[in-house]
Amino acid sequence: MLVQFKMKNVLSFKEETIFDMTAISAYKEHPSNLIDIDTKEKFLRVAAIYGANASGKSNFVWALKLFRRIVSQSLNNVDDETESVLKKYSRPFSFEENKGNSEFEIVQILGDEEYQYGFEYNSEKIVTEWLYRKNLKTNRKVMIFERAMQEVNLGASVRKKCEAYREQIPSETLVLSFFNKLNLKTDIFKTVYSGIMDILVFTSDDCENTNFLDAILPRIIDNEKEKLLEFLAAIDIGIKDITYKKKEKETLFFTFHKGADGELYPLNLYDESEGTIKSIMLFIHAHMAIISDYVLVMDELNVKLHPLLLKFFIDLFYNNDSMAQLIYTTHDTTLMDKKFFRRDQIWFVQKDELGHSELCALSDFKVRSDASFEKDYLAGVYGGIPFLKEFSLKEGE
Repeated sequence: MLVQFKMKNVLSFKEETIFDMTAISAYKEHPSNLIDIDTKEKFLRVAAIYGANASGKSNFVWALKLFRRIVSQSLNNVDDETESVLKKYSRPFSFEENKGNSEFEIVQILGDEEYQYGFEYNSEKIVTEWLYRKNLKTNRKVMIFERAMQEVNLGASVRKKCEAYREQIPSETLVLSFFNKLNLKTDIFKTVYSGIMDILVFTSDDCENTNFLDAILPRIIDNEKEKLLEFLAAIDIGIKDITYKKKEKETLFFTFHKGADGELYPLNLYDESEGTIKSIMLFIHAHMAIISDYVLVMDELNVKLHPLLLKFFIDLFYNNDSMAQLIYTTHDTTLMDKKFFRRDQIWFVQKDELGHSELCALSDFKVRSDASFEKDYLAGVYGGIPFLKEFSLKEGE
């Protein structure tokens, strides 16, 4: 479960930026929107991020993707001649001559422990890296490791198990990535690594890529067809059945619709509307997240979806039997309403005149109890909207 994500000098987020899924205890509305794990704090199931075009919403999603890729790949191409992972995924703020180091940090709850993990890096090396663990029952916090350049200080709980490998870690490889690959007598590195990999991040381009369906949909049809058809019936798009068949090097998918004569007629899946195809993709993503307690992060979730279908999808995550979380960016303000969301679930991104993106929550503002979130947002009260100027296509005006 994601508690907090922090970044600095990444893409358009030049200054330290903190995104927090911790619920504000003073807010009593919508208790079903929260995850309760019997601790002092509760956590949000869903968060929506709003902002103007080019404000940095997509950069927030990309930052999470960069963080995840560096963790998963920093050990992959050490000592070969290909471009290093750090160079490939180093994305400091562009509009300054001195680029400086970038920084990521994540706080997650995995089991009965809270883990705080982060690193500072540039295109050449890992500068600093750290991992701390806090027991949620005793509130006791311990250092697992701290790194400064090539010096790695190991905590007491892992020192004996890891000491022999400490000096073998390359300068461009994360300690976490390195120890995750080893067969050690501690599972802490695999636990934290897996927790980060369980954050599923999808950019807007990913949602256009049908290769995902080609790879995953056959297994869904084989094992979860009844649930998929139940979902498609619930969103009322007329699909009565779905099948596939292998043909040489490709897989063909067919949906079935009922004709006036009561018979079922096939249609190639990719002849369906783009909204229908995206709905099937979203079912797969949500199903994976909810059954496995993953974090699902999606850019421009509302694109090609009717507002009621968007709400239907979001409501899937208000499931008391799951700790899955949904974080999404959107322009659609129809759900920006206190009937659906708490104030701490709504976030805004705006960009200043220097190109710096800033992230803030609705809870950062003084909001009246009778306020209309959508109306005030569109009026510019919270920022995160485009500032439009006079413009005409007529010549001479």
